[in-house]
Amino acid sequence: MVDHDDLVALVAEAEKRADYKIGKYFKNDGPFRRDLYVKHLIFFKAGAVYKERLFMAANRVGKSESGAFETTCHLTGDYPDWWEGRRFTEPVQWWACGTTSETTRDIVQEKLCGGINQLGTGMIPGHLIIHHTKRPHGLPGSLEQVWVRHKSGGQSTLGFKAYEQGRQSFEGTAKHGVWCDEEPPQDCYTEMLYRTMTTEGIIYTTFTPLQGMSDVVRGFLEPEKNEAKNYKLMIQAGWDDVPHLAEDEKKMLLATTPPFQRDARSKGLPQLGSGAIYQMPESEISCAPFSVPSSWPRCYGMDTGGTTAVVWGAIDRESETLYIYDVYKREHPEPAVHFDAIKARGLWIPGVADAAALLMTQHDREQTIRLYKKMGLDIQLPDKAVETGIQEVWELMSGGRLKVFASCQPWWQEYRLYHRDEKGKIVKTNDHAMDAMRYMVRSGRQRAKTKPGSKLKPMVITQPPDPGLGWLM
Repeated sequence: MVDHDDLVALVAEAEKRADYKIGKYFKNDGPFRRDLYVKHLIFFKAGAVYKERLFMAANRVGKSESGAFETTCHLTGDYPDWWEGRRFTEPVQWWACGTTSETTRDIVQEKLCGGINQLGTGMIPGHLIIHHTKRPHGLPGSLEQVWVRHKSGGQSTLGFKAYEQGRQSFEGTAKHGVWCDEEPPQDCYTEMLYRTMTTEGIIYTTFTPLQGMSDVVRGFLEPEKNEAKNYKLMIQAGWDDVPHLAEDEKKMLLATTPPFQRDARSKGLPQLGSGAIYQMPESEISCAPFSVPSSWPRCYGMDTGGTTAVVWGAIDRESETLYIYDVYKREHPEPAVHFDAIKARGLWIPGVADAAALLMTQHDREQTIRLYKKMGLDIQLPDKAVETGIQEVWELMSGGRLKVFASCQPWWQEYRLYHRDEKGKIVKTNDHAMDAMRYMVRSGRQRAKTKPGSKLKPMVITQPPDPGLGWLM
């Protein structure tokens, strides 16, 4: 039992810690309270499961602050009571890395230790910094190592490194963890990863993807081996995922940002360039959610396998516009789980569905669809012509006849990264909602129907129907 004097000391220590920089982040309450930073919390929590993490985020959303916050927790062993991520109970050996000596000093070092000649004003509480050494040669004010008091009573060691030093500078010593702020070259990243091999350590990277589909980004989005997905996780965050950026400020920044950098700087998305399959600005196809009229015919497309995705659409007969209004996406559960999700949206809605070709034979795929039909789904196999289907989707988009509710986040996440590789082949990674949409556009619209008992409005045709929309007649 804690006596009165000990309790007073604990309260005093808590109040003292609240005065440090780390105590001002991810608080329980206030305008910037923790629950408003969902993506940041996902990033922290994932450390308990994944060895490698990438926080690929827009400018000014707090990605570097998140990296510094987690690094400080590991160095001190002092984790907040809400922490669900990786924990180290003993002192650790850590690296914090930046692009050049200058950016390492001005960004990484400043976040953790404070500005030049202001040691102790960064994320690491000043009273826990035991000793430090300056870099003997090179940039004035840059630190080489910092020793930090760990909660266990020992000392953690933090070293500062720069990618410009080259791969060989990351050889040798084992590390419990590495924080990479800004994107490292692939050879440096691989070398850092191997430093964590004997410690069962972790590595996490925070950056805005201005280099596009680089080797490091591709390693997370398109790992060469499926097993890598068990160890690597990418979390993407944009301006709309944080509360602290004013709308006027965001508009001003976008207006002065080159178009090819806007998605990277505002959404944390790598620039896909000519590799993007649907090169249509989100603003052209996104719409605010609304209550879909009961007189609009509905349908859905479904892609099932290791991951199952279902995309629902409703058709405005007057404008001949297809609205994607709902999306369901989930990995692995039994078909009964997916069936319940579809049933909840309306068992009367007809659809088209196929099973992932990469996971099973044609016979197995047909058997999977038969199973769903026996459960009660009104589904048929779709026309799977890939390029023709993509062309039909593009024609709807470019003609202003395909809109997507802004609330369909699983769809948007795939849309933003749906691309072809350097050989022109579609990258078959995280594309289940895209396939489901293509099935619906290509084959599902022909099966669309209204909810039983609803009253149909007469359809108005103001121009000759598109050959691909004959099902409307």
